[in-house]
Amino acid sequence: MKHNLLKGKRGIIFGALNDMSIAWKVAERAVEEGAIITLSNTPVAVRMGDTDTLGKKLNAEILPADATNVEDLEMVFSKSMEILGGKIDFVLHSIGMSPNVRKKRTYDDLDYNLLDKTLDVSAVSFHKMLQVAKKMDAISTGGSVVALTYVAAQRVFYGYNDMADAKALLESITRSFGYIYGREKGVRVNTISQSPTMTTAGSGVKGMLDLLDFSERMSPIGNADADDCADYCIVMFSDLTRKITMQNLYNDGGFSSMGMSIRAMRQYSNGLEDEKEEDENVIYG
Repeated sequence: MKHNLLKGKRGIIFGALNDMSIAWKVAERAVEEGAIITLSNTPVAVRMGDTDTLGKKLNAEILPADATNVEDLEMVFSKSMEILGGKIDFVLHSIGMSPNVRKKRTYDDLDYNLLDKTLDVSAVSFHKMLQVAKKMDAISTGGSVVALTYVAAQRVFYGYNDMADAKALLESITRSFGYIYGREKGVRVNTISQSPTMTTAGSGVKGMLDLLDFSERMSPIGNADADDCADYCIVMFSDLTRKITMQNLYNDGGFSSMGMSIRAMRQYSNGLEDEKEEDENVIYG
């Protein structure tokens, strides 16, 4: 349903790879709500993914760039202002990658060179993005910047690995830079903590299907999917949330407030019954 929440606004969407991507859904919803946008992803992702298809569909120019490279980011913001005809009103950072996860390195056996890459791509790129935008005065007063995160920044989730550290850093950058950007330029900076979502990146997390099932059982109203997240992003880009900044906002069906649900408890109990010795002693290991 169209509400024209972003009518006349200009935006940049970072990270749309294919139609499984949350960024892809956000881009579609933003244009549906009246915005004009540019799309950016790494040159490799643009070549290998379906970003060209999305660009044609939305009449959005694609600006291949490495979000960890300051000069590339300067190009994205300057060209976007030129293409769209003015300062940017909203930005989505939907970027995350862990080489340690891809190489199945466990958290107690990390390759630190790969950890540096995880942090740079998944978190420090957000600081670079904000710093470049502020120095260029590229975002309009009252503009909104949103990055996507996950509750593993606060809690331990088996298999999420060093991405949890990256998300914790991402949320810290949101608060620290949000204070400065809000005070000096009136720009809002927030993160949305999304339910586990079967994106291309998410599918690489060990035990993802089990995690999806667990969070579905734990959440009172079930997992939020990519379309739900896109709707939330649109509200955060709109003027309806003009006084919200420096927040980590949960879009997870209530999962983050739960301790134990009856559905999860029943499943857990069933699991215990299946894992017993002949003498009825429970096997915990």
